[in-house]
Amino acid sequence: MSSFVESLKVLFGAAPARPDKSKFPEEVKQLHAHKKFDPERIAAIHKELAEAEKGPQKWRRRRWAVLIAINLLFVLSYHLDISLLEGALTASRFMGFHMADLNSALQVMLAYKHVVLNLVIGTTTVFIMWWLLGGRTFCSWVCPYHLVAEWAESLHLKLAEKGWAKDHPFDRRTRTWFWIIFVILAFVTGYTVYETISPTGILSRALIYGPGLALLWVGLLLLFEIFYSRRAWCRYGCPIGLTYGLVGSISPFKVQYHLKDCLHEGECRKVCMVPHVLDTVIKGKANNMDVDIGADCTRCGRCVEVCPTESLTFKFKGIGDKL
Repeated sequence: MSSFVESLKVLFGAAPARPDKSKFPEEVKQLHAHKKFDPERIAAIHKELAEAEKGPQKWRRRRWAVLIAINLLFVLSYHLDISLLEGALTASRFMGFHMADLNSALQVMLAYKHVVLNLVIGTTTVFIMWWLLGGRTFCSWVCPYHLVAEWAESLHLKLAEKGWAKDHPFDRRTRTWFWIIFVILAFVTGYTVYETISPTGILSRALIYGPGLALLWVGLLLLFEIFYSRRAWCRYGCPIGLTYGLVGSISPFKVQYHLKDCLHEGECRKVCMVPHVLDTVIKGKANNMDVDIGADCTRCGRCVEVCPTESLTFKFKGIGDKL
């Protein structure tokens, strides 16, 4: 239970707590002590990283393919006038089944002060689906803004190498405050304020129905991320990520860390969109031999594919790991 509470605290913006090493299991203490004075670890890191660089980014390619396919299905369904996947990411119907984005549905219910049956059906369907797949899986496998922000991040890193851009991190609690503010605004104004500025909704509607002036807002966000703050919206602003993170906190689908084989070279934290969730991989911090990565994890798979020793794996509770 304590790890679950800690996971939620981190999701809402708290810094990962310092581990109480006195409560570590004995085998974990011994392993940490051995790694601290292991003279072969650095040599092993260089060897494993050299091998890892040769491998393809399979999870990234799978994720991009799925994300593009889902959003393309919306486009084709609309333009070909087929009842396959109608609507947009905020609210849709898949072969007749109602689906509603959880955050958008919350905004609508608060704004209009009543609950529509189709909205209940849609949110229930989506909740079950993302509960099974792992909450913030939506962010990295479906959200169109996540994809363009990932491309913008690549550009940011190249510019940062040349000294033309610099990352300025913000307090992660900002996202929680945004979530609260938009909830209050929806209830007080009777209008879904967040939906007017949501880059996820704007991009989804632009792809399906055609571009509009709202794309200028998305462009400004991307420029801000490229030159000033790496992945700022997803890390510090997006209420959708927080909503799905809550679902992910109780999901059976996780990324799991295995302490025994980890070299602590840090490649996983370099590529992670939310590196605070991988705080446990830092040498001396893991409190168990196997640790579930927290609720803010997007299950993007980047840490899994770059880890040279397979110390990070996907796991579905009741089935096993290394999916």
